[in-house]
Amino acid sequence: MDTDRLPGCYRHPDRDTGISCTRCERPICPECMISASVGFQCPECVRDGSGTGHRSSANAPRTIAGGVVAADPHLVTKVLIGLNAAVFLFCLAVPSAARPLELLGRYADYYGAPVQGVSSGEYHRLMTSVFLHAEWWHVIGNMLALWVIGGPLEAALGRARYLAVYLLSGLGGSALVYLLTAPNVPTIGASGAVFGLLGATVVLARRLRYEMRPVLVMVGLMLLLSFVSFGSLRVSWQAHMGGLVTGALVALGMLLPAAGRSRTLIQWGTCVVVFLLAAGVVVLRTAELT
Repeated sequence: MDTDRLPGCYRHPDRDTGISCTRCERPICPECMISASVGFQCPECVRDGSGTGHRSSANAPRTIAGGVVAADPHLVTKVLIGLNAAVFLFCLAVPSAARPLELLGRYADYYGAPVQGVSSGEYHRLMTSVFLHAEWWHVIGNMLALWVIGGPLEAALGRARYLAVYLLSGLGGSALVYLLTAPNVPTIGASGAVFGLLGATVVLARRLRYEMRPVLVMVGLMLLLSFVSFGSLRVSWQAHMGGLVTGALVALGMLLPAAGRSRTLIQWGTCVVVFLLAAGVVVLRTAELT
């Protein structure tokens, strides 16, 4: 055993450090240390008001992904749930409003109406469809999953990074639906984005060295539901698989052990690469349908 090794940061055990919080004396790495009148303090001592650390946008407490610790760590999740609910209620009151927002590859009726769908340039459908739901139980089920899975993930990643995972997962799920589903079959629902959060949760649990069995069991059960029909509503396994893989890929970039500007570059560079991959799938499918 190497007795000369420095202790690991209490928030990031894999990072050795020789600095300790002047209040609680826990070891802290450069990412976690916040300058105080004397020495450095940990995020908890500053947040609890037990210290007099100087907080700014540069040295505020950070999440494991480098995002700023927010006063309400579930705010984005609440906003997303509210937005999905509002869109559902609006489309319930005005049913015709949902039709131009559904994910549809290519469709034309027998009366000579113009071709509709992503292949005709209506690319907004790839994202607007993520906020549409067919039935009460459909929206309630997805929103419950969003709250259970998304809330802890938002607290771990921070608002901007969490929102990036959600939106890119929704796009990734829609891209795979567009690629593999019959072009005249409409698809709606936030399940692709929710599965993306699940994929990111798997990566986060692995990064934090948590017990993986409960997380993997949850993934298995949710994937099993991807191949079960619920009455007249057909579950899109393509959206689930596309979202799951996309969320995991984005989270891998978000949670790579790096620091400073290089970490930010890796994180947002990963988002750009994933977006371009999804866009590439869309372009290939569009070329096939036109």
